[in-house]
Amino acid sequence: MKTIYLLRHAKSDWGDAALADHDRRLNDRGREAAPRMGAYLKAKRYKPDVVLCSTARRTVETFDLVKSDLGRDVTVEFEEGLYLAEPRHLMQRLRSLDDAYKAVMFIGHNPGIAQFANELCASPKDAAEEKVHGRMREKFSTCALAVIQSPAKAWRDVRAGGGALKDFMRPKDLA
Repeated sequence: MKTIYLLRHAKSDWGDAALADHDRRLNDRGREAAPRMGAYLKAKRYKPDVVLCSTARRTVETFDLVKSDLGRDVTVEFEEGLYLAEPRHLMQRLRSLDDAYKAVMFIGHNPGIAQFANELCASPKDAAEEKVHGRMREKFSTCALAVIQSPAKAWRDVRAGGGALKDFMRPKDLA
């Protein structure tokens, strides 16, 4: 069993039109939401073995605000190739992981993260699963988290449509 955590970066600042997209920082709402999502990760005992994070400033800042809630043993890799990555690239990266890792977290961008989450998940089996899937399809907002479990024993065997969506949480849904 492999676990995939997909975390979209927190809300970013659009105030400086001269700033390159890659260099945009988090805004106040993002700096407030990320620690709340970190607390949620900790409360649910979600612990990735490795975090693969885009090098964009807003994803790095999001990681910085949740890292203390991920445990001390987490490894992080900042990768330029994850900046605005498409689902195809995310799947290639996922399948290249060392099988010693049981759980991975991607911190990235839409539309790729949302599309990847939807591609990984099997169709819902009942009304409860449909409700969670529906919330994810409705809007994979900034700082939203999808938790997907794959029955694959090796990362290279993870397949589109083979995963189960175990959780989907948005900052606005946190009490």
